Amino acid sequence: MAVVVTYLDVAATTRVDPRVADVVLRWMTEDFGNAGSRTHEYGTRAKKAVQEARTFLAETVGARREEVIFTSGATESNNIALLGMGPYGAKHQRRHIISSAIEHKAVIEPLVHMQKKGFEVDFLEPGPSGRVTTESVLKKLRPDTLLVSLMHVNNETGVIQPVAELAEKLRETPTYFHVDAAQGYGKLPEDLRAPIDLISISGHKIGAPKGVGALVTRRRGWDKAPLEPIMFGGGQERKLRPGTLPVALIMGLYEAAKIFQETRGNWELEARAMRERILAALGKTRFQINGDAEHSVPHILNVTFDGLNAEALIVRLKEQVAVATGSACTSASYTPSHVLTAMGLPTETATNGLRFSWYPDQVADFDPEELADTVVRMQPAVS
Repeated sequence: MAVVVTYLDVAATTRVDPRVADVVLRWMTEDFGNAGSRTHEYGTRAKKAVQEARTFLAETVGARREEVIFTSGATESNNIALLGMGPYGAKHQRRHIISSAIEHKAVIEPLVHMQKKGFEVDFLEPGPSGRVTTESVLKKLRPDTLLVSLMHVNNETGVIQPVAELAEKLRETPTYFHVDAAQGYGKLPEDLRAPIDLISISGHKIGAPKGVGALVTRRRGWDKAPLEPIMFGGGQERKLRPGTLPVALIMGLYEAAKIFQETRGNWELEARAMRERILAALGKTRFQINGDAEHSVPHILNVTFDGLNAEALIVRLKEQVAVATGSACTSASYTPSHVLTAMGLPTETATNGLRFSWYPDQVADFDPEELADTVVRMQPAVS
C-alpha cells in the first residue's frame, strides 16, 4: 500500500486546483486560439478572455487593466522590473538601489548583475526579527536613489515586510518601489493596494500552473514607470514582454485568483488553526521559531530544533511529511540559509532551519503529534 505523505511545502509550489486544471485544459484543447490572431473567432475569443483576466488581476491590487502585463512568473517579472529600470537610472545618474539581504535569489541575482554595470546596491539586514523596518529604508534614501526593491512575504520565514507603509512614504519621493509579491499575492490583498509602482506576481503559489505570472506597472499620475524591455521579438504586452501569450496558463491564473479571493477568509482561519496545532504539538520538543511570529503569514513556519540536523530530520520524516530547509544544496554540502544568516542567527540555526508551509484543505488528515513524536525521539537528551 502506498504511503500517504502530507505535503507541507506550498511555499515552494502548490498543487494545481482541479477546477483550474479543467479551465487550462479547455483553453488548450477547445478554445486554443492565439490572442494575437485578428482574422478569426478563435483569436478573438482568446484575446477577449485574456483581457478579462487582465482586468480581474488588476482589480485585485487596485490597478488599471493596462497596468498589468503577463509573464512566465515572478522571476521574469522581477528581472523586467529591476533590469528594465537600469537604462533610465544610468541616463539620469540615479544608480543607487536599496534592497534587503533576505530577498529571493530572483531579486538578489539581477541586482548583483546591476552592480557589475556600475549600480550601487544597499542590501539591508533585518536583524533576528526578519523584518526590514521602514525607517531603515528611508535612512538610506539619497538624491540618486533610483529604486527600492523589497519582498512582500519572505519565502523562508513567512515574515511580512511593511510594504504598504513604505509605499506611502516613497510615493512622496522620486524613488520607485518594486515589491516581489510571489508569496503574498492573494493572501494580504490590502497591502498590494498601496501605491506600489511595480508588483511581481506568481501563479503557482495560489493553485495556478507553473510558468505564468504578472508584473503590475502602476502609473504615477499620467507617468509610466520608465521601464525598458530586456527581451525583444514582438510588441506584445505593452512592448515590455514579447512572445505569444500562453492563453491557457493565463486563464488558469485567472481562475486560481478568483477561487483564492472567494475562499481567503476561511483559508486564513484554517491555516492559522493548523499553525496553532503544530505549535502546540511541538511544545513537547525543544525548538525556536525563526522570524517575527507576530508579523507572519499563517501558513509558513520556520523552526530550528535544538541539537538536530535538519537534513537528517527530513530523511526520517520522508514517509510522513514533505518539508524543506532554507539551505541551498551544493554538490558537496548544505550551506546555511542566506535569509537566516542575514537575520544574524548563529550558523547552527541558519543551517538547520526547517520550513513548514501548508494549505488547510490539503492537510486535513495531518497529525502534528506524530511529527513532534519523531522529533522527540531524535533530539538528544538534555545533560
